[in-house]
Parts: sequence; C-alpha cells; structure tokens
Amino acid sequence: MSIQVENITKTYGEQHALKNVSFSIEKGEIVGFLGPNGAGKSTMMKILTTFLPASEGVAIVNGFEVNKDDISVKKSVGYLPEHNPLYLDMYVREYLLFNAGIYNIPKTEVENVIEKTGLMPEANKKISQLSKGYRQRVGLANALLHDPEVLILDEPTTGLDPNQLIEIRQLIKNVGKEKTVLLSTHIMQEVEAICDRVIIINKGEIVLDKKLKDLKNNKQQIIEVEFDYRVEEVALQKLPKIEKIENSIGFVYQLYFETEQDMRGKVFDFAHDNGLKILQLHQKNTTLEKLFSELTIQK
Repeated sequence: MSIQVENITKTYGEQHALKNVSFSIEKGEIVGFLGPNGAGKSTMMKILTTFLPASEGVAIVNGFEVNKDDISVKKSVGYLPEHNPLYLDMYVREYLLFNAGIYNIPKTEVENVIEKTGLMPEANKKISQLSKGYRQRVGLANALLHDPEVLILDEPTTGLDPNQLIEIRQLIKNVGKEKTVLLSTHIMQEVEAICDRVIIINKGEIVLDKKLKDLKNNKQQIIEVEFDYRVEEVALQKLPKIEKIENSIGFVYQLYFETEQDMRGKVFDFAHDNGLKILQLHQKNTTLEKLFSELTIQK
C-alpha cells in the first residue's frame, strides 16, 4: 500500500478542515482528489507530505508514519504544491542542480529528469523567462529529482492554456506508469483523462471513492418527469427496466432504469396510455461533473 489514511482529523480552533478522513491508495494508482475550494484537499496533501501535522488519526506513506518518520516520508514523496515555489532568477538547469545537491543526487540524474520532463530546449533559460506550462514542468522535474515512489500534485494544471494542459497531462500519465500519483484538481476532464480512480471530498469529509471504470460502466439511467396528475407507484412499476421510483415533490417523479437504452419514449407511451400529460421531462444521467455538483452542493 502506497498511501494509507485512517481517521485523519485536522482542526483550527473550532473549525474542522478534515473530519475522520480514511482512504488507501495502491502502488501504481493515479488518483484524482476532487473537491470545491475549502473542502480540505490541500490540507490533506500537506499532512501526507509532513508539512502539516494532523490533529488526530494516522497517515502512512510507503510504510512510514508521517508524524513519526517524516524524513523517510520526504525521501519517498515528490510534492508539487499549488503555488509552485521557484527561484525565478536561477536558470532551469542551475535550479535543478541546486536541489540535487540538497538531496545528494548525481548530476546525471538532473539531465535524466530534464529529458523526461521535456525541458531540454529551455534548460539554459532563466525560470523567469519561461511560460506557465514550462514552469510547471520545472516544478514536476524538481519533484521527480530524487526518484520518489509517490508523487503528490496539488492543482498542477491551474492557469495553463489548452496546449500546455495537454502536455502536462501527458507528462503526468507517463510518470504514473512507474509511480503512485495523488492529483488534486478542479477540472473534471483532467480526472477522466488521467486518473484510474476518483476521491471527492466536501466540507472535510469523503463523499465518494470510486474507480473511473465503475463510474463509466454505470448503466443506471435517471429520468425526471412531471405529470399533470398524481400517479400511483404500482402503475409506474409496469415500466420496463424500472429499478426505483421517487416522488420528489408534487407530481414530479424520479424514475431509475437499469439500462443504457433511452427510456424517454417508454415514459411518453406510458403517459399516453394512461391519459396523462407530461409537463416536463429530462434525463439526469450521472456524469462525473454532475456527480461532483450533486455531492458538493452547498446546502
């Protein structure tokens, strides 16, 4: 197990940033860590990288407990924080050599990581001269310098243009072939393009933890329909492939079908055969974006 989190709580006075958060990540997984602003994503990442102590609970990274063996955790984790801290007056190669010296890493590894992250054309430029996309590459290169087993990336594609975004995405996917990656982002397409699994956090609590393939293979179809009269549930149960019926308000019904077939035609036929008028009807099939919205909506 690369990452194991058990009942982590973080409080600031009376405020709970995290509440009994638990999850585990297998070696080689790329996991998207999603949540609205203030949900606790960055706090969790700072705890996993030993930058912040938890108030309660246990976090283990590569077999090392973060609050007992922080040096071993730092050696085995590469971390790119949300605000990429770079020395802008240094040259790219100079900056990476400087950090390699701190880790006591051979200079040959600096050249390897420059090549791996596509920085060779910019290696002799000052960091201040680089585009946002290339600065993110420098941050990733720095996180990869010591060949960590786990890579933790906090909003690595924020502010990138579409071309830069595609490049960084591909870079993360390539890195993920060899390492465990925990990736925080607001961008749903990012998760669908890169990740094997998604964890959604809201108000400091995990509200979803699923593999992407399970979400994509979900055959459940939801149709919301409003009739002009109340309909008995026993009548609606005659609809083919019907799984569940919810009467949310008035004459509005949520109809759950276990099929990929578009069932709106069947609902129209049902209304016609029973002398009903349909006032509104629409599909509510679950996408990751919709699921995120439903799970994190502020009530």
